[in-house]
Amino acid sequence: MEVVNEVFPTDPARLQAMIEKGPDGPIFMVNLLKFKDKAEYEDGRDADMSGRDAYMIYGRAVSALLPKFGGRGIFAADVTFLALGQVEELWDEVAIAMYPDRGSMVRMSLSEEWREISVHRAAGLKGQLNIETVLPKTETPSPFLEMILKSEGGGQ
Repeated sequence: MEVVNEVFPTDPARLQAMIEKGPDGPIFMVNLLKFKDKAEYEDGRDADMSGRDAYMIYGRAVSALLPKFGGRGIFAADVTFLALGQVEELWDEVAIAMYPDRGSMVRMSLSEEWREISVHRAAGLKGQLNIETVLPKTETPSPFLEMILKSEGGGQ
């Protein structure tokens, strides 16, 4: 298995698939994040901060933006150890965001507000993987989903 971190999608087929309806119900985007050692802004501004620090500016802003599109941050934590499997280099952080559907995520990422804050994301990220997940369809209600839906207005 080859793994390629990206900051923005580059595969036209994947971009096309992202604008399709997607699964019913909420989606949970698992973000595997790899930060630059030093932030690098495309506009050339002098950034005396780490890539992680630049990304955290984005992270705080996107956490405030998510609810405007029906989403919210669910979980974020540092990666400390790879217990199973093999990769050349570990990601630095895992973050999970919930959206009511794929379209909501796409609308957020096309919004002017997101474009304004995404400069910090691009400055801080060396690359990432975004993995769309959904809760399995089962006869038994999911305690996880019930907990998430009951905590509307909650956050990380």
